[in-house]
Amino acid sequence: MLSDYQKTEFTHEGVTKPVYARGMGPAVIVMHEIPGITPEVVRFADWVVDAGFRVYMPELLGEAGRPVSRSYVLRSMAKLCISREFHILASHSSSPVTDWLRALARHAHEEAGGKGVGAIGMCFSGNFALSMMMEPSLMAPVLSQPSMPFPLGAARKAALHVSPQEWQCVKDRCAPIEEGGRGDKILGLRFKGDRLSPPQKFETLRRELGDAFEGIELDDSTANPDSIAPQPHSVVTNDLIDRDGEPTKEAARRVISFFQERLLSA
Repeated sequence: MLSDYQKTEFTHEGVTKPVYARGMGPAVIVMHEIPGITPEVVRFADWVVDAGFRVYMPELLGEAGRPVSRSYVLRSMAKLCISREFHILASHSSSPVTDWLRALARHAHEEAGGKGVGAIGMCFSGNFALSMMMEPSLMAPVLSQPSMPFPLGAARKAALHVSPQEWQCVKDRCAPIEEGGRGDKILGLRFKGDRLSPPQKFETLRRELGDAFEGIELDDSTANPDSIAPQPHSVVTNDLIDRDGEPTKEAARRVISFFQERLLSA
């Protein structure tokens, strides 16, 4: 499924990671979930390309193109937990990898052009798009089933895995234009019963950002019954039903229309 993508490498401050790129138009950074760039992640990226964007998929974990399996998930989870790039329990700081991702956003904007850059994070990368808003070119952040910090305890369930400086930047950018902000918007997706991405995170976003945050919360019954996941979690990938009219497919279309509104409209 990656044969149409150009495999490149991007380096920032001595850190080099593979990046898979394809398409023409404004840049959208697709950050995969656990265990890695699976066929379902590539399928979603293909839809973004078809909508008129240039996709950049950084490989943060796993083996690009490898199908999801329970053993693969467990191995990737173990790597995530011990990696210095990811601080899985940090409530009031972001993972170090977000600095590299902001640099990738700058590079993608310079290369692809356009008004700015979009980004979608999933699961462990779900909140990375918030931290990336420190980069001015990031204009269309999407949080799909954001899970970090992992929800151990009441405080972490409501936390957003961003530093105070990053969170202030998010609030400043999302403030109405008449109040000195940029009027930016943020889109979020989750299943209502998802314990890895608890409702308290969306409650924090709604309370703090008001109408600047659009949260889509789907009934668990709308998830793909053939998913290997023990409960609905991956809205636009493993738990998506690829059929017109299905709520998960409509949620994926809303993500793409959000990118179009923010990056292609006049």
